[in-house]
Amino acid sequence: MNAVTADYTITRAFAAPSELVYRAWTTPAHFGRWFGPRDFTVPEDRIVMELRPGGAWQVVMLDGAGGEYPLGGVYRELDAPRRLVFTTGDPDNTTGDIASTVTVTFTPTGDGGTEMTMRQQGVNTDQEHAEGAKNGWLMFLDRLAEHLATMTEAADR
Repeated sequence: MNAVTADYTITRAFAAPSELVYRAWTTPAHFGRWFGPRDFTVPEDRIVMELRPGGAWQVVMLDGAGGEYPLGGVYRELDAPRRLVFTTGDPDNTTGDIASTVTVTFTPTGDGGTEMTMRQQGVNTDQEHAEGAKNGWLMFLDRLAEHLATMTEAADR
């Protein structure tokens, strides 16, 4: 594989306050409801979130045939409810496995919603993998919008 750096940004508007959007990213009960492809599940007991700089995050996505797909990394920055930075794999290892850094910002909008901007910068990847990852995130974020529509500030603290 030719090692390249992939870099893309996705911006989405959500009809939910930034506190709820941030919570959907940092609470296992919510994260498992939207993270992953539509035909996969992410059981809450297969999610680890050590919400501190240097803390690990891990998920195991399950397909319908019993396959398991683990993914994880380390939180680098948590600034609730404005910003979240985490890795997948080890992006400091530029000669090894596919890895990336994801930066997510949550900006309140005047209508009570949130503009979320997600930037993923990857290493040790190729263009095909980067496009696949971006397309995956687009599906995940559609699922996030659907999940946010079910959340309420009082019930989902």
